[in-house]
Amino acid sequence: MAIEKSEVELVKPRNDKREYRRIVLPNSLEVCLISDPDTDKAAASMNVDVGYFCDPEGLEGLAHFLEHMLFYASEKYQVEDSYSKFIAEHGGSTNAFTSSENTNFYFDVNADCLEEALDRFAQFFIKPLMSADATIREVKAVDSEFQKNLLSDFRRMNQLEKHISSRDHPYHKFSTGSRETLEARPKLKGLDTRLEMIKFYENNYSANLMQLVVYAKEKLDDIQSLVESKFEAVRNISRNPFDFSGEPCLSEHLQVLVKAVPIKDCNKLKITWPITPGIRHYKEGPCGYISHLIGHKGEGSLFSVLKKLGWAISLAAGEGEQGYAFSFFYTIIELTDAGQEHIDETVGLLFKYIKLLQDFGVQKWIFDELVAIRGTGFHYKDKIPPISYALRVALNMQLYPPEDWLVGSSVPSNFAPDIIQKFLNELTPSNVRIFCQSKKFEGLTNLTEPWYGTQFAVEKLDVLTLEKWVELAPSEKLSLPKPNMFIPTDLSLKNVQEKVRYPQILRKSPFSRLWYKSDTNFFTPKAVIRIDFNCPESNHSPEASVLTKMFTRLLMDYLNEYAYDACVGGLSYGINHTDTGFEVICLGFSHKMRVLLDMIISNINSFEVRPDRFSVIKESLKKKYENYKFHSPHSQAMYYCSQLLEEHSWPWNEKLEVLQHQDPNHLSLFTIRLLRKAYLECYISGNIEPNEAESIVEHIEEVLFKASNCPSKPLLPSQHLTKRIVKLQDGLKYFYAVKGLNPSDENSAVVNYIQVHQDDIKMNVKLQLLALVVKQPAFHQLRSVEQLGYIALLRQRNDHGVRGLQFIIQSTVKDPLHIDARVNAFLGMFENTLYEMSEEDFKSNVNALIDLKLEKHKNLREEAAFFWKEISDGTLLFDRKESEVAALRELKKEELVEFFNSHVKFDAPQRRNLSVQVYGGLHLTEYKHAIDNLPPGSCQITDIFSFRRSRPLYGSFKGGVGHMKL
Repeated sequence: MAIEKSEVELVKPRNDKREYRRIVLPNSLEVCLISDPDTDKAAASMNVDVGYFCDPEGLEGLAHFLEHMLFYASEKYQVEDSYSKFIAEHGGSTNAFTSSENTNFYFDVNADCLEEALDRFAQFFIKPLMSADATIREVKAVDSEFQKNLLSDFRRMNQLEKHISSRDHPYHKFSTGSRETLEARPKLKGLDTRLEMIKFYENNYSANLMQLVVYAKEKLDDIQSLVESKFEAVRNISRNPFDFSGEPCLSEHLQVLVKAVPIKDCNKLKITWPITPGIRHYKEGPCGYISHLIGHKGEGSLFSVLKKLGWAISLAAGEGEQGYAFSFFYTIIELTDAGQEHIDETVGLLFKYIKLLQDFGVQKWIFDELVAIRGTGFHYKDKIPPISYALRVALNMQLYPPEDWLVGSSVPSNFAPDIIQKFLNELTPSNVRIFCQSKKFEGLTNLTEPWYGTQFAVEKLDVLTLEKWVELAPSEKLSLPKPNMFIPTDLSLKNVQEKVRYPQILRKSPFSRLWYKSDTNFFTPKAVIRIDFNCPESNHSPEASVLTKMFTRLLMDYLNEYAYDACVGGLSYGINHTDTGFEVICLGFSHKMRVLLDMIISNINSFEVRPDRFSVIKESLKKKYENYKFHSPHSQAMYYCSQLLEEHSWPWNEKLEVLQHQDPNHLSLFTIRLLRKAYLECYISGNIEPNEAESIVEHIEEVLFKASNCPSKPLLPSQHLTKRIVKLQDGLKYFYAVKGLNPSDENSAVVNYIQVHQDDIKMNVKLQLLALVVKQPAFHQLRSVEQLGYIALLRQRNDHGVRGLQFIIQSTVKDPLHIDARVNAFLGMFENTLYEMSEEDFKSNVNALIDLKLEKHKNLREEAAFFWKEISDGTLLFDRKESEVAALRELKKEELVEFFNSHVKFDAPQRRNLSVQVYGGLHLTEYKHAIDNLPPGSCQITDIFSFRRSRPLYGSFKGGVGHMKL
């Protein structure tokens, strides 16, 4: 049977130089080939039209479990974990996920290593080995993943929505699986989970239900030959596609108000309706049109009105659970405490706005504006990593005809007011489902969701009640949005005479310094502007830190209504609190960026505290600090690690304490002090000419420093802030043990941090190469073999130029002291692996790291982030990649072994080690034992701040205005 090659032309962005081809193999596997001669990475994604909706009754989570098992081994590659090891050692990464109607597997790898990577990947779908031993171990991994998610409010509410649906519809199912569903219950029924999994694989994984994307640097013909040779053996049993037709919600599941108790302190309102799936009309874009209007944040919008009433913090709208069989439209509103008292009127206002849209009819000018915005966004889309692109296209292949694999539903093309009106008319009180989360419901519920244990109550509503809510809703003026002034119309590229590889200082003054980099790589009508405000008053105390945070949050709040159109039009912005002050960032189309930035600077200059908005932001920030205790244990361990290492960082409980005493007057007085002294570090790159860049900074100086009412003065040399890191002692193991902040969380966690050196090219590459070589063996041993926990990671750590390694493990199975011992035992085992590494394998790893370093930036944003880190840290090594590659080419295996022996292995003489251990609810007995019985050679830290004060600090690379290295 011949290969079917499609002549259909894919709709692609104007600036996309890649080549595409659709083929269908003789086994009916549909493939999209992508040729990109400029790529440094190859990638592939296999989408299988089999998801957790297909789980057999009584084996919940089987599809997800199978996804895990396919990573282990195959008949051709029988060494366990060899696929992941090969990918990791050749500069790549792997992942997979199971969704309702599909399971997707994907990877990337250095471009020259695609053939072997693809061969290993193909075995997932040809002859995988699912051994009995691996099955037993991986059930524990899936259970650990479930335990990790048990206290996630997102997961809990998602499952609660499914719970309140028809038991006969697959939407009702529990997707993740656990030891109970994959081991205990099957055993009681006399089922062998492994045999059931193999049967599930053989009966459902069929080539005709798969879509493959392969992204490579080779020509299309060569990629096609490669794909044919690797995937022709995938079985095709001509499996009929699964049919999930039928309504997930019966009448008893509609017109309901569900009140649920969350884990975190939050007030969230989610209003959903079952609707006709938008995918059936994707060229008309009904859901995109409706979500644009309901989710709008400009003047006269639903959110604007709710915000003025003091009821809402955020709002989002859109289509969820997208598929051909059924779908839902949702509106999610984060409420204030005051808003929580007005749920009825809030829902009433939403229905009022829907009625307004129905009465006004579908407006062609709004549709045309959306088409213009989305069309520009599509045609000037930034390049993204091949792994992300391959995944996106593979998912689209399941849903759209070949010509629309790239564009999907992102750009509607047919104006069909009747279809949009039909969708609007489906958002009625008669089929609404309302879900509300709040701690205020504690003690007022009578039901428990069986999988996550969420406490909830259900109230049946009738149409008359909902109509009354509409009548009671405030009579605030709701309106359609005005035409968007931020849609870019000038997409021409600026002509820059001097082409430079690295940022240059274009302008210096006592007030600021401007780094400038023209776009010499991407040739897109976009720009990046970063203005870093270095303010000595910003972080000298917990109060200062909290008030600076309040200042930035209020600025964003004030700008929201004006700047929302900019975000819709492809211009994003942010005003963020930093360690040394705050920063303003603008990204996106350059045409009207200056207009947005000028408005931001004007708001900074004229900042006043509005008491009503102050109260809302204060309440939101208070909940954020209070909810720290509900962060996952591994996040808590990471937080404590940062607290121990960073010279100036204030703990969340102190911030919470001081926040309670702040009022609008405090912030007004503080803001004057905050802005009185400032220095601006500026970075501008992209489609902006040098004189325009200078003009932008000159204008900022005029407004903030030179006008008669200007708030700011330049910093004195002694006032420039630096970020410094605690230096641990050679040969000493520091140990910080603490109980988890949430007694209900059974998970424990460890961060085992090995501090190595301050930024140095030769030391950097040794550390990076070691991390590359150790990463996958660590994951395999600690996670797959020993099953210590679902989260078992090895990562590099870089604190403002101070570098090291950290093992991050979260577990219910073992206590932190045991886990810490297993980390050290692993390093002992790895010592032999390193010694026995052949010269050929060493060179292969070196070359993989070189390929990683030579990888080109994909887009302007990525390039700007790289250069900004050099500026922010004060290292200014803009040619870092080239310097590190040169050092790698000179590196010998003996040097890597010596580096490991001196700095990393358990008894290394220069090893500087910090073990942060968070003890969860299951391990409180072990906690007491741990603090009473210190391991030999350990130094216990009992007080973070005493420890910080007692240790020397690394010098800062940032030495004042001139960024002199110390």
